[in-house]
Parts: sequence; C-alpha cells; structure tokens
Amino acid sequence: MKKIVTVIALALLVVINFSIWSYTNNPLQLKSWNKPMMGLTFDPRRKNHSPENNQFPTTAEIEEDLALLSGKVHAVRTYSVLRGQDKIPGLAAKHNLNVSLGAWIDDDLEANRQEIETLIQVSRQDNPKIVRLLVGNEFLLRHQKNEEQQMQAKQQLIEYLREVRKRTWRPVSTAETWDLWLKHPDLVDEVDYIAVHILPYWEGINIDDAVDYVFYRYNELKQHYPNKPIVITEVGWPSNGQPFKHATASRSNQAKFLREFLNRATDEKLVYYIVEAFDQPWKMALEGSAGAYWGVFDADRKPKFPLEGDVLALPAWKHWAAGAAIFSVLLMAVFLFTRRSIKLPGMVFFGVMANLAASVIFWSASIGAQQYHSPLTIAFWVILILMQILAVIILMIESLEIAEVVWHKKTARTFEPLTPGPDFRYPKVSLHLPIHNEPPAMVRKTLEALAVVDYPNLEVLVMDNNTTDPAVWEPVRDDCERLGPRFRFFHLENWPGFKAGAINHALEQTAEDAEIIAVIDSDYILSPDWLKCMVPYFDNENVGFVQSPQDYRDLHVSTFKAFCYWEYAGFFNIGMVQRNEYNAIIQHGTMTMIRKSALEKVGKWAEWCICEDSELGLRLYEAGYDSVYVKDSFGRGLMPDTMSGYMTQRYRWVYGAMQIIKAHWRSFLPTKKSPLTSAQRYYFVAGWLPWFSDALALLFTTASLILTGFIALDPTHSELPVNAFLLPTIGIFSFKVLRGLWLYQARVPCSVWHSLGAALSGLALTHTVAKGTIQGLFTSNKPFMRTPKYEKQGPLFEGLMTIRQELILLILLGAAITLMLSLDHFDNLSGRLWTAVLSVQAVPYAATLLTLLISIAPNYRSKKALQSAEELDDVV
Repeated sequence: MKKIVTVIALALLVVINFSIWSYTNNPLQLKSWNKPMMGLTFDPRRKNHSPENNQFPTTAEIEEDLALLSGKVHAVRTYSVLRGQDKIPGLAAKHNLNVSLGAWIDDDLEANRQEIETLIQVSRQDNPKIVRLLVGNEFLLRHQKNEEQQMQAKQQLIEYLREVRKRTWRPVSTAETWDLWLKHPDLVDEVDYIAVHILPYWEGINIDDAVDYVFYRYNELKQHYPNKPIVITEVGWPSNGQPFKHATASRSNQAKFLREFLNRATDEKLVYYIVEAFDQPWKMALEGSAGAYWGVFDADRKPKFPLEGDVLALPAWKHWAAGAAIFSVLLMAVFLFTRRSIKLPGMVFFGVMANLAASVIFWSASIGAQQYHSPLTIAFWVILILMQILAVIILMIESLEIAEVVWHKKTARTFEPLTPGPDFRYPKVSLHLPIHNEPPAMVRKTLEALAVVDYPNLEVLVMDNNTTDPAVWEPVRDDCERLGPRFRFFHLENWPGFKAGAINHALEQTAEDAEIIAVIDSDYILSPDWLKCMVPYFDNENVGFVQSPQDYRDLHVSTFKAFCYWEYAGFFNIGMVQRNEYNAIIQHGTMTMIRKSALEKVGKWAEWCICEDSELGLRLYEAGYDSVYVKDSFGRGLMPDTMSGYMTQRYRWVYGAMQIIKAHWRSFLPTKKSPLTSAQRYYFVAGWLPWFSDALALLFTTASLILTGFIALDPTHSELPVNAFLLPTIGIFSFKVLRGLWLYQARVPCSVWHSLGAALSGLALTHTVAKGTIQGLFTSNKPFMRTPKYEKQGPLFEGLMTIRQELILLILLGAAITLMLSLDHFDNLSGRLWTAVLSVQAVPYAATLLTLLISIAPNYRSKKALQSAEELDDVV
C-alpha cells in the first residue's frame, strides 16, 4: 500500500511539472493580421550560403522564394543586383510583386561600379513592378566611427546618387538610420524620398515601447522634412539571439511587434518594408546572434508563427515537456526505488528536485534547438548539455542525501560501543603508530595515553619514517623504552613508500599471534576503552575493518580551528553514518582496526597511493569483507594550524581519491563482474562526485572569464550563454550551501554560527579540491604530503602567497563583474544574470581569502595560542 501511495505521489509530481510547462507556454493573445503585408526586405540566400563560402542561390531558388511570398506581401526590397539578383525584378513580376531595387555600396570601387551599372541597366527595363531604387544600404552608418571618413563616404555616396538619378527616371534614395538623416540634411536634397531604417531593438528599446518608438522617430523625420516622402525600408524585431540593453529577442516579442506595427501602419498609411523575409544565419558574423533571426520565415522557409490567432513562444513545448517528464521518471527510478529507508516526504522532496532538474536540462536544450548552428556551436552546446547533466547527477546525489538523512527510517546497521562479557577472549592487537619528523612532546602525549589503554593483549609498534634529525626521533625512542616492553620503536632511514611503506614494515615486525592491526596518527590521544569497545565486533568473521571517527581536541584554540573542526565533523556525523547503513564507509588512516588475516589476504598497504587507508578499505570491500562504523569519539588529534596545512591535507585526500578511481574504476562499473555491491558502488562514486563538482566549477569559472573577455572586446556581437551556466553555477552553489546548513542542523551538534563557519571553511577549499581532482586524474607521481603539527603562523604576505591562485581568480572575477556593470549593452536581465553567475563564482575565492584572514588574525597571540593547545593536551 505504501509503495502504491509513493508511486501515485511521484506521478502527481510529473503531472504538476507538465502543467507548469503548459502554464509558462500559454498562448499569447495578440491582435491578428489577416492581410498581405506592404513590403518585406528580401535576401534570397539560404541557410548554408554566406559571402565567405561564395555560395549564392540559383535562379530557381530565388523564384521559389518569390512564389512563396506571393499573396503574402505586395512588394520586396533587395540589397544588391549582382550574383543573379538582377533577375529578381523579372521573376517578381511573374508573381505580381513590386520591387524596390537596391545596389550594394562599400569601399570596393570596382564592385560599386558593377552594382551601379547593373542597377541602371535593370531599372531601364520595361518593368512596371520596379517602383523605386536604392543606392547603398547604411553606407554612412558603417563609416560613423570616424567623422572625417564619414564625410568622405557621404561625398562619394552623393556622387553615386547624382549619377543614378541622372541616368534613370525611377525614384532614387539611399537607406540610412533615422539619426543619420537628421544629422545630414544635405543628403536629403540628393534623394527623391527618404529611405529610413527604424529598428528599436538595436537601440535597446523595451518591446512594450517599441512600436511607439518607431512612430515617434517617423514623425520626427516628417516634421524635419515635411516635403519629402518617407519610406521605412527596414523595421522589425528578431525572434532569437542576444538581448540588446532592454530589448529581448524572442519569437513572442517578434510576433507582438509585427502584429502591432502592421495594424498601426495600415491605419496611418505608412509605406514600409519589414526586415526581413527569411532568416539569414550568415549575418551572425556581422551582427551577433540576433542578426540571424529577423525573418518572418525561418531559414528553411517555414513561418515562425501565425499572423492570426494565438502565438506560442515555444511551439514544440509539449515534446520538451514530455522529454523532461520521462527524464525525471528515469531519475526517480534510478535513485529512489533502491531506497527503502526513505519516508514518503523524502521521496516527494527528491521527486520535486528530479522534476526541476529535468526541466532545466530540457529547457536549455530547447533553447539550443531553436538556434542555427555551425559545427563549432554544436560542439559547444553538446559540451554544455553534458556538463549540465553532470551537474544534475551531482544535484540528485546531494538531494538523495538530504532525503535519506532528514526522512530516514531506522535500520539495522547502527552500531554502538560494545562491552565485553566476562568470557570474552581478547585477541591480540598490534597498534601501529607511524611518525615522521613530529614534535617529540606531542608524540609523548600520544604514547602516554597508549600506556594506559585498558586492553590486556596489546603491543605498540612506533615506526619513525625518515626523520633525519636525531634530536627529533631519539626522544621518542627513549619514551618507548621508558614505557616498557609493550612498546617497540623502529627508526627507518631512506625508507620507501612514505607512510604506507612504514606501516608495511610494521606488519613484518608484528607479533605472529596478533589478530588485529590498529593504526592511529601520532597526534592522537586515545580513550582507554577504545579497543575494549570496538574489538568485539571482530567476533563476526566477515568484519574486515572497524572504524571510529577522527576527532580533534584543539577546536577552542582559535576561530579558524573551530570552523575547521565543524567542517570535519560534517563528514563523520553525516556522510560516514549514512554510508555505514549500506556497508560503504571510507576507511581513514587513524582510529582504524583491520583484521590481520584480511590485510594479508588483500595485499598490505598500497605504497603507490597517497591515501593508502581509503584504498585498503576499498580492497577489503572488493574481497567481500564488511565494515563497522561507530560514530562515538574514542580519540582526539590536532587539526592543521595554518591555512597552508589545511589546504595541503585536503589536496592529499582528493588527489589520493583520484588515484584510487584510476586504479579501481572497473569495480565502479554497474556490471555483475564488479566485486562491490550496488550500494557500495553508489556511495563511493557519490562521495567523490562533489569533488568533481568543484572541478566542474573551476572549468565554468575559467569559461566565464574567457567569455567575459570576448564580451569586453566586442559587446555588440557577443552572446551570453546564461541559461547554460545557471544550473552548474548558481543552482549547484545555492543548493550546496542549503544542503550543508540543512544537514548540519539535522545531524551535527553545533550552533548555526558554527555551521556557517563550517560552510565558509569548506568553500575556502573549493579551488584546492578542484586542483586535486584535475591533477589527480591526469598525473600520478605526487608524493605523500604530511600535515605538520604545531606549525607556526606566517605573516600576511606568506599567507597570501599560499592562496595566490585563488587571489588571482578573485581579482579577475571582480574585474569581470565591474566590466559587466559598466556595459550599457548588457543593462538587462541577461547581463544581470551573468553578473550574478560571476558573483557566485567569486564566492569560494572570497571565502578562501576570508578564511585565511581568520586563520592569521590571532597571529600576535600565537605563543599564547600554542600554549593553550598544549595545556589542553595536558587536561585531556
């Protein structure tokens, strides 16, 4: 019954999602237009044609276009008479279309001469359908950056106008924007009529004011030149492309503009040519992406929308909504129906996130599908969609974690500390303590705590690994001798394999009757009852290793350490607890016990991996062993003292995880040959994916900076792929912060202030994690990186040098944000969203700087802080 209710609830979510798609694609109710238009500008080039490839339409293709326009429009306006376009007037006459015939004028004098001569020749034909001539199109506008050049261009244009007017009897003009006609009244004297372009989109006018703006500029010209006929030779709106200031290019806005303008122009008896008949994808290189989408018909000669009745912004929305629904069902099926421990509210929460994520993916894909593409842009969109899918997978994993933690049912794999009975046989434990160049006073505290461990059958092997200074390792040797025969000390010089090499040597020195190997770090002070409470779990012969959480005793030393403490605590109170429910914990190299026979069976510690502990845990799972995790703290160590130490430690963990992935990737494949259970495969991959998320964020940040650089060089022709960046940046970041705060309140016993501090310190490591992920995937020779203890804080400059990469990126992002705010071209929703993307991308780098400043703030009290830590050790 509960399963049926769950299925009904999730199905209802899909229906609601489909309804939202329907609501957002409600038909626009616009005033209809049911007459032929007066005129359309006409360029017969097809989708695959461009000036660069020197391909132009055939006569048959031109006639096909004119036949399509016949009955829908009274006249066409052309821009050139070369490359077969001199035949347009004759072909247009066959289809009862008038023609405003144009000659293209630019800086190529020879081509200009060909255009002029052909224009005059065609105009002298006995063709009553040629109603007017145009010499040049926006010739002055293309020279407006230099006043002197514009004056020269005007003089040249006037000479062409005078020649054509002298050699033909038809009305002659040149086409320019309204402002240039007002600026050059002397040009008005050289034409028979004013051919004006009024394009409110290119002036950044909001769609709601666009038609009023056209008539305002038209009437302004009329007032200045009351005795001159005015023909609007270009007016229109693009259906797609980048926004320009307050003007947004869209199918619905194009429909709104055209219907309103056509009705009003008819009422006021304007002569006009809508730009344009067919989309021209080649114009993107000249005008930016919007240049391709001015056609009433698309490049495949299909109408974009009806001129009567309702208009849909996304005509195929039902197909996209259905795709999103199917994808959301797949997401829910893959993630949810293997989870019986989630209550219904958790299922519904995950279902909401799955539907939202699926809709974002298909919304992005629908935007790309409506655009014209080159092989390069196709590759760009494929990469963006794949990156969004990766972001969705990360989002789903983190959503599932929330659902499992907040709405979980009690399961059988919750382990508590055990109390051995009177008949319990205490198996021998060999505890291995690897050290390298550690402060002797710190190690002494660890040894003294081991000396009072309440366990009757124990040996302690202290493995000093390559410490060169006798003043550092000899006091440890002496302490071992002082503490009695239970302690044995080994000094290893020029020893390979780092920590793994040292504890592998310890295995060779281990007592033959030892059954359990325990490992702790050199800074850990154990609770006396750790072994007694945990060793009994090995009575189950299938248990390969038993793990207790890492914990720390110096959280009160500074705000920096307090934040770090609670950042660590999240993993051990949330991630490890949840993974334990599915026998999939991460083994870490302290507070761990391993069955000796299991360790020997799977092949000792991996000296090739700098996270030999996690790698061993994975091999034990592959060999079929179980694990036990008890979240009670039995030992406390020391956290890194500096930002550098904090970053180095996390880099080692991440880099080592990438080494493990490369070595064991076959085990993570969802095949029957995998030695891992499906839950183990899931939790190992899920545990590492957030690190891939940080690497993905670095790639998106780099891409954002590069794109913003191109925007600075050419804002007019640049387009912001905001929709493709929203989910992987703002969406993932916002959800990541929300998830952290939510789970901390559910599972971690800390205040809101400390959970915010944990979030800050976690964000501060974003770039470190990204570097560790990328470098770990593509290199394999990084040495083991020790986390130093009792490390002195350096000065501010030294700290800033530690985070110099983060600082450079923060400065670049700040510059990019400042640049975007200064560009009038992007004073619109798209520009503001892009600024928001850049701002969110800057947050982790700002967090790194802030965390560094917090870490060095008590620098002037460093001696006192160190003394406090040592006093705390004494108390513990």
